[in-house]
Amino acid sequence: MNHDPLRILAVSALPDRRLYLIFEDWWQADVDLSDWIENTRLFKPLQDAALFAQAQLGDWGTSVVWLDGAIDMGADNLRHLATEQAGGIGHERLIQWLYDNQLTQEQGAQAIGVSRRMLCYYLSAAKPIPKTVWLACIGWAAQNKAALTKNDERFPLAA
Repeated sequence: MNHDPLRILAVSALPDRRLYLIFEDWWQADVDLSDWIENTRLFKPLQDAALFAQAQLGDWGTSVVWLDGAIDMGADNLRHLATEQAGGIGHERLIQWLYDNQLTQEQGAQAIGVSRRMLCYYLSAAKPIPKTVWLACIGWAAQNKAALTKNDERFPLAA
């Protein structure tokens, strides 16, 4: 049976504005939300420890909610944040890299030397993104930015 790594099976509120999450692929994470709560207007009410402690699993495990859904955090964002806080490369970085460089999945996979299928695994958080893959993304973007800059200098656009 396939498990969706972006769905949450269980959530528990912990002290210091942290959540303990178990995802559908059985990955467990302790996520610190203190920065989000301090810096995001929507989450300011969660500064109240009693309210934060009322964290509940949203419908179908796609979010964590407070106040009957008036405040919610998507499971995909929580997975990304948990991965980043654990020292990994979150899937949203790769999504942003494709967007910033205007690449399709096929082009992105070819650019960094992986199959499109493997790229899809990374994009869906089904497989962790190796540091070497992320470094390839950074290198590709830097190399292509330099090439675009050189081309712009040689062939400036007509005004």
